[in-house]
Amino acid sequence: MGGIYWLISQVMLFWHTVWDKVVPDHRTLGTNWQWVLAIVFLVITVRVVLFPIFVKQIKSQRAMQAIQPKMKELQEKHKGDRETLQKEVMKLYQEEKVNPLMGCLPMFLQIPVFIGLLHVLRHLKPGTSNHQMELYGWSIPEFMGAVDARLFDAPIVAKFSSSASDLAKIDANSTTVKIVAAILVALMITTTYLTQRQMIMKTGWNSDPQQRMIQKFMLYGIPFFTLTSGWYFPIGVIIYWVTNNAITLGQQYWVLHKYPPPPSASANTTPYKGGKPGTTSLTKGGAPAAKSAGGFRALLSKAKDEAAAQQAAAAEAAAAKANGRALAPKPGAKPINPKKGGAAKRQSG
Repeated sequence: MGGIYWLISQVMLFWHTVWDKVVPDHRTLGTNWQWVLAIVFLVITVRVVLFPIFVKQIKSQRAMQAIQPKMKELQEKHKGDRETLQKEVMKLYQEEKVNPLMGCLPMFLQIPVFIGLLHVLRHLKPGTSNHQMELYGWSIPEFMGAVDARLFDAPIVAKFSSSASDLAKIDANSTTVKIVAAILVALMITTTYLTQRQMIMKTGWNSDPQQRMIQKFMLYGIPFFTLTSGWYFPIGVIIYWVTNNAITLGQQYWVLHKYPPPPSASANTTPYKGGKPGTTSLTKGGAPAAKSAGGFRALLSKAKDEAAAQQAAAAEAAAAKANGRALAPKPGAKPINPKKGGAAKRQSG
């Protein structure tokens, strides 16, 4: 992992050098923007590198949705025979050239970056020896500058759970650190939830129970993880996470519109409504609701027309009966012989 720590440090130091020439050297709004922007552009650098893989992830998800009907057929055909089902599913993946692991690849590739940044920020602390300061390519002034860097007067190396003694070493106010950290954790939870919700709103809930379970875990489980773990992350790491989520929202919006779900996916998904699977098509989820509403209005109008025609016919028949005359047959109707009808009445009488 030493190589990852060195790489993360070098990217941060590069962007710090760039922004140090652009923004003022002193704090503005209690913030050392050179270091905050260095973390933000570390995220941007990683996302630019991973963008082609992100597009492949979306294409892989679309391919998985396209083969869902075939998957369902295999599940019905080999119900109760797990071994044969697994073999047939793998064969289907090979025939359709689908790699289910590709959907998780961008997230897995970002994990080393996240761990690397977490380690580097935890390494930034006062009282470190000169030799330790110069690890991963840092100079002593850069190391000390990063230790002292702040976001709204809260050090980026501090965390919500930092002890009073640790905060005293970096001359930080406990209340300020907790307020800034709590706001960032709330943003982290919200943006994490929105990235998952955006995906499910576009693709719908998968009809396959296992895939739906994964969707529910991604929608609720990961935000819960950020809630429970965010209190132990340095503020700099939370800045990384929030920025990463914001970029993901933008990328997903673009990719989901450029690569919409395949038509066959609509038969195997349930429209999204408030995060609850199993809703009907009359939802806010999209076009099916609008079509159903239009069809209902057309049926209602047709029923009103038929009722009006029946009322008019009944009124005409009543008027004819009152005047003692037979109602003229409608065009195309079979004529009635009154004599034959009268003879039948006399016989029955």
